Amino acid sequence: MSEDAVVGADGRARCAWGVSAPEYVRYHDEEWGVPLHGERELFERLTLEAFQSGLSWLVILRKREAFRRAFDGFEPAKVAAYGPDKVAELLADAGIVRNRAKIDAAVRNAGAIATLDVPLDELLWSFAPPRRESPRSFAEVPAVTDESKAMARELKRRGFTFVGPTTCYALMQATGMVDDHLAGCWRSGHA
Repeated sequence: MSEDAVVGADGRARCAWGVSAPEYVRYHDEEWGVPLHGERELFERLTLEAFQSGLSWLVILRKREAFRRAFDGFEPAKVAAYGPDKVAELLADAGIVRNRAKIDAAVRNAGAIATLDVPLDELLWSFAPPRRESPRSFAEVPAVTDESKAMARELKRRGFTFVGPTTCYALMQATGMVDDHLAGCWRSGHA
């Protein structure tokens, strides 16, 4: 088992972060590192990763359903059409993270999706690196990679905001573009 994997109450070894709260157990076991496709699904993850910047992911997970309601199920065309009144409504919504820069980024990014000459899915997945050996400890898990830097540059070139290399790498982890489950974790290699 890797040095950072922990055996949970159910007897399964998980990445240590994946046992600290019930929401994390579900997210770790069912979503994180599982290949995800689809415009709406990837827009949701990109948006939530941007909202997470500077916060605990647990905060975002606990507010996820409120985000889905507030952002019309993350339908890019609907979000791209948001005007000042909807932004003011979002800024007053205690169910989500009320950060104007992040809300504005979500609206702008939804608009950028409409101008793409390739599907969002294809664009994002084009940066997925070749599969590599599972990390043995969290010390081996990078926060930024050449691929996440390239993704961030390309997204910014195409009009996206709040998409730095760290956010892009977190997106890659969350959507299975990379599998950073530790070698001793039951999810490792099961993407």
